[in-house]
Amino acid sequence: MKRSYGLLEKRRMFVHKYISENQDRQMKIVVSELSERLFLSERTIYNIINQEPISGIIID
Repeated sequence: MKRSYGLLEKRRMFVHKYISENQDRQMKIVVSELSERLFLSERTIYNIINQEPISGIIID
């Protein structure tokens, strides 16, 4: 099943924003919470984190 590029970008933006808002906490805990919220594996979350920054989009 092909995924919508727009939805993938929204997911990436959400992950990066959530991590930036919770920088003071341990990464493992933050990734675990994201995994539960988004129904994704922790490996997928780490892959999203390690991807290139989203071009043209500034996250405050």
